[in-house]
Amino acid sequence: MTNESIRELGIPADAHAYLCDPAGFMSDVAAALQLAGLSGSNIHTEIFGAQAAVNPGLTGPGPAHPHRPPGPQGTGPFVTFARSGLSTRWSDQYETLLELTEACDIPTRWSCRTGVCHTCTTPPLTDHVQYTTQPLENPASGEALPCCSIPTTDVLLDL
Repeated sequence: MTNESIRELGIPADAHAYLCDPAGFMSDVAAALQLAGLSGSNIHTEIFGAQAAVNPGLTGPGPAHPHRPPGPQGTGPFVTFARSGLSTRWSDQYETLLELTEACDIPTRWSCRTGVCHTCTTPPLTDHVQYTTQPLENPASGEALPCCSIPTTDVLLDL
């Protein structure tokens, strides 16, 4: 869509526009709407998709230092968090890798917990995960969604 094509729509200056898509698209369309006479306060946006992180997958220090999860150690595959220097066995008490990550106080990004938003996208550095809930859209090759996956073998995550 071009600035000219938006102007040709004849959108009234007091209209409200609701945009949801990737940030770059919304920025371009919002600018074109303003050039067409729409007030910036009448343009509402919601980001679709993961936001960029300073350290991919990490948001900063958590409330505590990373540690093994409370309770008895699991008997499943080893889950190793590369950046946090922590390794623990998977336990069926967790429904997803994200829940294990939280139990270990390992900082990570997340939002939907169902594989829709891809905010939690994380590179598994070794082996595979299995999705307990099929993501709305599969992650890119070499990436996993901890919010809706469990390890099938020992796994090394870039967290």
